Amino acid sequence: MAKSFEFLFDYGSPFSYLANIQTPRFAKRAGAAVIYRPILLGAVLKATGNSSPMTVPAKARYMADDLRRWASRYGVEFRINPFPFLRNTLNLMRAAVAAQKLGVFAAYHEAIFPAIWADGLDLGDPSVLGMVLRRAGVDAQALLAAAETPEVKDELRRNTEYAVSRGVFGAPSFLVGDELFWGNDRFDFIAEALGRIA
Repeated sequence: MAKSFEFLFDYGSPFSYLANIQTPRFAKRAGAAVIYRPILLGAVLKATGNSSPMTVPAKARYMADDLRRWASRYGVEFRINPFPFLRNTLNLMRAAVAAQKLGVFAAYHEAIFPAIWADGLDLGDPSVLGMVLRRAGVDAQALLAAAETPEVKDELRRNTEYAVSRGVFGAPSFLVGDELFWGNDRFDFIAEALGRIA
């Protein structure tokens, strides 16, 4: 049986951005396939009684410092995105599901995370999002139209319900079989879990 693990993410999560940078190289080293599962983090937080660290001032200050530490450790650009679209990433997450269905997920995914967390762009502005998608070689009009279909909306809802049913309470989260791992710094534990797969 081929080894695989699930990566549950929301583009509004800066730690998901940091985890995403490591995921492909880790998967290659581990000889495992990645199952990318877009979820709606706000709905997960609500369903589990959790809240964003940004709602606790001391935690928000610490998180900003910690994000910069991790970005430095990984050698990547990082900036806090100031734009209000991050409070509701519904459109971006629906578009991720649509991109999977249209076969353009890799290009979409590789463009969205750095646009938010390295370039600090306002992806709530349709013209900015369109520019990012065009640069990635993605047909923005087709993708955004697909993102509004009932099929895509239902799949994002199912992904989010699935996450909650599996014990997910935040992002990034990883699933290996029955085991859940949360955070951008859990790859050693994920490797151990993959090693237990026959």
